[in-house]
Amino acid sequence: MPREVLRDPAGRVIGSYEDNAVSGRITARDASGRWLGYYDTRRDETRDAAGRFLAKGNVLASLIFGCEGRR
Repeated sequence: MPREVLRDPAGRVIGSYEDNAVSGRITARDASGRWLGYYDTRRDETRDAAGRFLAKGNVLASLIFGCEGRR
């Protein structure tokens, strides 16, 4: 999965995921390209842009959809 763009029902871009197979991380960005955080596939944990632990497992969607209302 090199890059996957997420769109709302109206077709507007709300964010994207990008998979870096070398580092084992999937990064999340908002519609303006601001880096929101990453999911580490090796550790099975999600961290925000500041590196703070958020959850075990992949919760990147919550970062993207959480910032959607702040546009």
